[in-house]
Amino acid sequence: MVPLAAAATGPKTWLLYAFATTILWGVWGAFTPLSAERGFPDTLVYCVWSLTMIAPALYALARQDWRLDHDWRALAHGMIIGLLGAGGQMVLFYALTKGPAYLIFPVISLSPIVTIVMSFLLLGERTNVIGMAGILFALLSLPLFDFSLEGLSEGTGLGWFLLSLIVMGCWGVQAFFMKLANRTMRAETIFFYMMVTGLMLAPVAWGMTDFSAPVNWGADGPYLAAAIQILNAIGALTLVYAFRYGQAIVVSPLTNAGAPLMTAVISLIVIGTLPGRLKLVALGLACVAAVLLALAPEEK
Repeated sequence: MVPLAAAATGPKTWLLYAFATTILWGVWGAFTPLSAERGFPDTLVYCVWSLTMIAPALYALARQDWRLDHDWRALAHGMIIGLLGAGGQMVLFYALTKGPAYLIFPVISLSPIVTIVMSFLLLGERTNVIGMAGILFALLSLPLFDFSLEGLSEGTGLGWFLLSLIVMGCWGVQAFFMKLANRTMRAETIFFYMMVTGLMLAPVAWGMTDFSAPVNWGADGPYLAAAIQILNAIGALTLVYAFRYGQAIVVSPLTNAGAPLMTAVISLIVIGTLPGRLKLVALGLACVAAVLLALAPEEK
């Protein structure tokens, strides 16, 4: 089979898709808390998100004349990518019942480390000094976006930490397989299988929902959630394309640092939320990282 990622459509094609992902996920990140705030639980938000994946998946396939890779390798890679992503989300739901979000999310945010190490060792990916500096700044910024010094003395146990490491591993390995799969199968097929596995786990999220508590089924419940989650779904599609044309060791830290950067900026402009000191440091580091990774020459 001819590698599909061998020829990009133009210089820095990966960067255009990576920036599209950061913008879409940045807007999504700024407004996604609205659903829970208005009485629509996160587990049901997952169910809505899985449904929003259908439209971009079918659109992408239509552009490829409905050609779907279905050999054993494509099926295996597609299911691995989808299950790692959706499964990690399921574990995250459980982790948030065991520990504080301000400690869980900084751990999870380090998933690019897993991707970078695996891509370096198993795919032979390399970058130059500028790219390495960008990766370093991105990794330094990630934990600071969600970390809080408040409540550190509270006894929370260590169960949440193990669960956080599992989520970090799932999402880091998922990104690696996303790049690996792009070498032998269409990006559109990868996303289609991501959509299928997301739908497969929707009943699990539904079952995890506490229906004894009031659920907002109004317009600002599932419908608002759908309007917000479609941004996440489209961003996931552009991320697959970014991995198709770019190196995982660069795409992963750029998108993971760029998205919360965009979220913080949007929150400041639209919501008027002023970032704390740690987040301001994270914003500065993420800005430097984005510039360095964008300017880094592409290594073949």
